[in-house]
Amino acid sequence: MTARTPTFEQVEVGYQLPPLIRKPTYVKLFRYSAITWNAHRIHYDQNYAKEEGYPDVLVQSHLHGAFLTQLCTDWAGPCGELKSLTVTVKRFAVPGDILTCHGIVVEKKREDGSGIVVVDLQEINQNGEICAPGRAEIKLPYFTLPAL
Repeated sequence: MTARTPTFEQVEVGYQLPPLIRKPTYVKLFRYSAITWNAHRIHYDQNYAKEEGYPDVLVQSHLHGAFLTQLCTDWAGPCGELKSLTVTVKRFAVPGDILTCHGIVVEKKREDGSGIVVVDLQEINQNGEICAPGRAEIKLPYFTLPAL
């Protein structure tokens, strides 16, 4: 277990996860479309996206979810486990937007011998607009082991 892995006992309701900041680029969006086999042109063709009424190509819905997933898994560390995640995309994002992912622990519970924290999530753009809210359940270890 690493020093940065939180334990169930260390985390209280109201605890805020360290924010994760992402700035999508044209190349990242193109690569994400390629790796996920997402052929929708609004994610890589600027002219087409504008014909559809968007200001630019759009961040994929699943990439919004991937950013929030990374927030959770980075925080939980190697001994934590993301048990569930729900994400709803409310607002589009485009290349150059600065997307900040936040999480706050809203509940702690013991389930089947495990410590579970429930985290409300938000991905917010540089204008303070919520792009993607969500919720996660994260399993955390009960105690800290000494470092090796």
